[in-house]
Amino acid sequence: MSEIAVIGAGYVGIPTAVCFAHLGHRVVCADVDEDRVRLLTKGEAPILEEGLTALLAEGLESGRLRFVVGAADAARDAEFVFLCVPTPQHESGAADLSFVEQAAREIAPVLRPRAVVVNKSTMPVGSTDVVARVLRAAGAPAEVTVASNPEFLRQGHAIADTLAPHRVVVGCDDTEVAVRVSELYRDVKAPILVTDPASAEVVKYASNAFLATKISFVNSIANLCEVVNADMREVVLGMGYDPRIGFETLHPGPGYGGSCFPKDVAALLDMATSYGYEFDLLRSVVAVNERQRDRVVEKVRAACGGSVAGRSIGIWGLTFKANTDDLRESPAVYVVEALVAEGAELRVYDPVAAADATDHLAGVERVADPYEAATGTSVVALLTEWEELKALDFREVRASMQTPLAIVDARNLLDASALRLLGFAYQGIGR
Repeated sequence: MSEIAVIGAGYVGIPTAVCFAHLGHRVVCADVDEDRVRLLTKGEAPILEEGLTALLAEGLESGRLRFVVGAADAARDAEFVFLCVPTPQHESGAADLSFVEQAAREIAPVLRPRAVVVNKSTMPVGSTDVVARVLRAAGAPAEVTVASNPEFLRQGHAIADTLAPHRVVVGCDDTEVAVRVSELYRDVKAPILVTDPASAEVVKYASNAFLATKISFVNSIANLCEVVNADMREVVLGMGYDPRIGFETLHPGPGYGGSCFPKDVAALLDMATSYGYEFDLLRSVVAVNERQRDRVVEKVRAACGGSVAGRSIGIWGLTFKANTDDLRESPAVYVVEALVAEGAELRVYDPVAAADATDHLAGVERVADPYEAATGTSVVALLTEWEELKALDFREVRASMQTPLAIVDARNLLDASALRLLGFAYQGIGR
């Protein structure tokens, strides 16, 4: 059992804290938001993650998990301090390490000798050296070391990805320290890669950039399928059986979004440029992703007869994907904002997105259920792949809508043939 501090109670910090407590370690998780700490201390999860509430309750009841305000209080007795603070994107695309540096300065004076500070947040190459310099300048003991242990968490599946990861990557120049960090995961059944800090940092960016590339590639193939009258579902089936390709992420849609892919791709591009390498392939991935969101807007515009001005349109979904409440870089939000800018009037439903998520937009009405979102509209756009939408009574949906009864399914979630039999004009992606 180890003493662990987790700095930052967000989408990375909370799953990290509750899972380490579940694995038997004593964990103190810190955040600057007093309301969030109060909520977590009562066992209430501020983010949507499957299995989180149960592990949060388990950790609190066992006494192995505590939440405090302020990084110093958490780090004072810790053997390992995991930095899980935000690394937002600069306008240039580079990762902003100011929150990381602030946390390092705060914990430095209270760190124990031989404590290990672990960069868990996604940080660019050289970040372990940056954190080490900040710690030394702020008075940390000379024996304190810094390691990289990047997260590979999918939002909505962060608990499963922490307890049953595909791999654990630890980067440190000191082999003994790397082994100590690796030991924290001894009850986790996964390959452990111990490497140098730079390689560990690149693994994270390269992984997300590759997944983003697959998404842009499959969206490009879906667009081609529309032109040549092929069915993307059959194409994906034929591709996915090749083990070198696989089915994962071969799902056409409105483009990738969220807190990771856009930011990490931009950071990797900025990093490459700073070292004199022009990453043209990755620039194309970004360009394709941006065009894909516009193609969804075009589909809605076409379903409205060429213009959305003054048209009432139903929207199903706002979050960047299902099973999360995260709206950051959501393609759905982009589409909504574009339609509003063109004069559309929107009735929007999302089961978990914050009620005030669209308050900044005129012409948007948030409604309580998907049927209400469709009522009185002639076009409905499905933008997030919530499973509940598959189970709707589409006869009821049809009865509440006006002609032309069009559905733009940007996630290929629905049964196109069944909807067409009911009289809907159905448009998917690559179908």
